[in-house]
Amino acid sequence: MKTLIVEDDFTSRLVLQTFLSRYGDCHIAVNGWEAVQAFRSALESGQAYDLICMDIMMPEMDGREAVKHVRELEEAQDASPRSRAKIVMTTAVTDVKDVMQCFHELCDDYLVKPIDLSDLLKHLRSYQLVQ
Repeated sequence: MKTLIVEDDFTSRLVLQTFLSRYGDCHIAVNGWEAVQAFRSALESGQAYDLICMDIMMPEMDGREAVKHVRELEEAQDASPRSRAKIVMTTAVTDVKDVMQCFHELCDDYLVKPIDLSDLLKHLRSYQLVQ
Protein backbone atom coordinates (compact mmCIF):
# COMPACT_ATOMS: atom_id res chain seq x y z
CA MET A 1 0.00 0.00 0.00
CA LYS A 2 1.30 3.43 -0.93
CA THR A 3 -0.08 6.25 1.22
CA LEU A 4 -0.04 10.03 1.07
CA ILE A 5 -0.64 11.71 4.42
CA VAL A 6 -1.73 15.33 4.04
CA GLU A 7 -1.70 17.02 7.40
CA ASP A 8 -0.43 20.36 8.67
CA ASP A 9 -0.40 19.33 12.35
CA PHE A 10 2.88 17.64 13.28
CA THR A 11 1.43 15.33 15.94
CA SER A 12 -1.44 14.12 13.77
CA ARG A 13 0.97 13.58 10.89
CA LEU A 14 3.36 11.59 13.08
CA VAL A 15 0.60 9.36 14.47
CA LEU A 16 -0.70 8.54 10.99
CA GLN A 17 2.78 8.00 9.57
CA THR A 18 3.84 5.71 12.41
CA PHE A 19 0.68 3.61 12.07
CA LEU A 20 0.44 3.47 8.27
CA SER A 21 4.13 2.83 7.65
CA ARG A 22 3.52 -0.71 8.97
CA TYR A 23 1.52 -1.37 5.80
CA GLY A 24 3.70 0.22 3.15
CA ASP A 25 5.32 3.41 1.90
CA CYS A 26 4.10 6.68 3.42
CA HIS A 27 4.71 10.09 1.93
CA ILE A 28 3.92 13.39 3.61
CA ALA A 29 2.46 16.69 2.43
CA VAL A 30 1.77 19.58 4.80
CA ASN A 31 -0.89 21.30 2.71
CA GLY A 32 -3.21 20.67 -0.20
CA TRP A 33 -0.90 22.25 -2.77
CA GLU A 34 1.92 19.87 -1.84
CA ALA A 35 -0.55 16.97 -1.92
CA VAL A 36 -1.66 17.74 -5.47
CA GLN A 37 1.96 18.03 -6.60
CA ALA A 38 2.88 14.70 -4.93
CA PHE A 39 -0.18 13.02 -6.41
CA ARG A 40 0.60 14.34 -9.90
CA SER A 41 4.20 13.12 -9.67
CA ALA A 42 3.10 9.67 -8.49
CA LEU A 43 0.62 9.37 -11.37
CA GLU A 44 3.18 10.48 -13.93
CA SER A 45 5.68 7.91 -12.64
CA GLY A 46 3.09 5.12 -12.82
CA GLN A 47 3.13 4.63 -9.05
CA ALA A 48 -0.18 6.10 -7.93
CA TYR A 49 -1.23 6.30 -4.30
CA ASP A 50 -3.61 3.68 -2.94
CA LEU A 51 -4.68 5.77 0.04
CA ILE A 52 -4.75 9.47 0.84
CA CYS A 53 -5.45 10.69 4.37
CA MET A 54 -6.42 14.31 3.80
CA ASP A 55 -6.96 16.93 6.47
CA ILE A 56 -9.79 19.31 5.59
CA MET A 57 -8.53 22.55 7.10
CA MET A 58 -4.98 23.46 6.02
CA PRO A 59 -3.08 26.54 4.87
CA GLU A 60 -2.37 27.39 1.22
CA MET A 61 -4.92 24.92 -0.19
CA ASP A 62 -7.47 23.13 1.97
CA GLY A 63 -8.35 19.46 1.72
CA ARG A 64 -11.58 20.00 -0.17
CA GLU A 65 -9.82 21.84 -2.97
CA ALA A 66 -7.02 19.28 -3.05
CA VAL A 67 -9.52 16.41 -3.38
CA LYS A 68 -11.11 18.13 -6.37
CA HIS A 69 -7.71 18.40 -8.07
CA VAL A 70 -6.79 14.79 -7.27
CA ARG A 71 -10.03 13.49 -8.76
CA GLU A 72 -9.54 15.71 -11.85
CA LEU A 73 -6.04 14.26 -12.32
CA GLU A 74 -7.46 10.74 -12.06
CA GLU A 75 -10.18 11.56 -14.60
CA ALA A 76 -7.59 12.95 -16.99
CA GLN A 77 -5.79 9.59 -16.72
CA ASP A 78 -9.11 7.75 -17.33
CA ALA A 79 -8.75 5.98 -13.98
CA SER A 80 -11.52 3.49 -13.32
CA PRO A 81 -13.45 3.85 -10.07
CA ARG A 82 -11.72 0.72 -8.76
CA SER A 83 -8.24 2.06 -9.44
CA ARG A 84 -8.79 5.49 -7.90
CA ALA A 85 -7.07 6.35 -4.65
CA LYS A 86 -9.17 5.89 -1.54
CA ILE A 87 -9.43 9.25 0.17
CA VAL A 88 -10.17 9.47 3.87
CA MET A 89 -10.75 12.98 5.12
CA THR A 90 -9.37 13.57 8.60
CA THR A 91 -10.91 16.45 10.43
CA ALA A 92 -11.61 18.12 13.73
CA VAL A 93 -14.80 19.42 12.08
CA THR A 94 -17.84 17.59 13.43
CA ASP A 95 -20.47 19.60 11.55
CA VAL A 96 -22.49 17.15 9.45
CA LYS A 97 -22.87 19.74 6.68
CA ASP A 98 -19.09 20.00 6.29
CA VAL A 99 -18.70 16.22 6.26
CA MET A 100 -21.43 15.80 3.63
CA GLN A 101 -19.73 18.45 1.49
CA CYS A 102 -16.57 16.34 1.55
CA PHE A 103 -18.46 13.28 0.32
CA HIS A 104 -19.98 15.38 -2.43
CA GLU A 105 -16.42 16.25 -3.40
CA LEU A 106 -15.61 12.57 -3.90
CA CYS A 107 -13.82 11.43 -0.80
CA ASP A 108 -14.46 7.86 0.31
CA ASP A 109 -14.74 8.30 4.04
CA TYR A 110 -13.90 10.55 6.96
CA LEU A 111 -12.48 10.22 10.45
CA VAL A 112 -12.82 12.78 13.23
CA LYS A 113 -9.67 13.76 15.12
CA PRO A 114 -8.16 12.52 17.25
CA ILE A 115 -8.00 9.57 14.87
CA ASP A 116 -9.02 6.22 16.31
CA LEU A 117 -6.47 3.93 14.66
CA SER A 118 -8.73 0.88 15.01
CA ASP A 119 -11.38 2.73 12.97
CA LEU A 120 -8.79 3.61 10.35
CA LEU A 121 -7.74 -0.04 10.16
CA LYS A 122 -11.39 -1.07 9.64
CA HIS A 123 -11.59 1.33 6.69
CA LEU A 124 -8.35 -0.02 5.21
CA ARG A 125 -9.72 -3.55 5.45
CA SER A 126 -13.03 -2.55 3.88
CA TYR A 127 -11.10 -1.08 0.92
CA GLN A 128 -9.08 -4.31 0.78
CA LEU A 129 -5.84 -2.36 1.18
CA VAL A 130 -4.73 -4.51 4.13
CA GLN A 131 -5.77 -7.85 5.60
